[in-house]
Amino acid sequence: MAKNPWKEVADIILSHGATRVRKVDPRQVPTGEWVRLKCQFGCGGYGQCLTCPPHAPTPEETRKLLDDYSTGFLIYWGHEAGGRKALAEIERQVFLKGWYKAFALGSGPCELCRECDLEWPCNHPSQARPSMEACGIDVFQTARDAGFPIQVVTCHEDVPNFYSLLLVE
Repeated sequence: MAKNPWKEVADIILSHGATRVRKVDPRQVPTGEWVRLKCQFGCGGYGQCLTCPPHAPTPEETRKLLDDYSTGFLIYWGHEAGGRKALAEIERQVFLKGWYKAFALGSGPCELCRECDLEWPCNHPSQARPSMEACGIDVFQTARDAGFPIQVVTCHEDVPNFYSLLLVE
């Protein structure tokens, strides 16, 4: 591994189009049941793909996952949704550098298939990852804690901010 392995990970992330990246402690990333309920009672994508609730890990499972890691990278894509192909490639490259536990969480519903048939196995297991919010992560607080911009989208003219989380150990 490189002299500054975390810079190497950040450089990999930035080389795939991320606007900014910040190292975070996954054990400090907030989770909550309310986040998953927002998916269930507020998102038209609920139950429509294998990466969304009720198929995604529960907040309790996510808390256990986050607690298994000491390092994470919050990825800020800006106003462009971080492509799932880019995220999967970032995870792969970090894995190949020796961080065998590398795992990424995306944002928003999966768009790899026109329609998910909700049958196992997934048609794109090497690229599909659950979103942070689908797993119960409070993305707003996580972004704010990292000093990144995020606001509630109140109308169709508002442009959202997109985030992903790469877990590394």
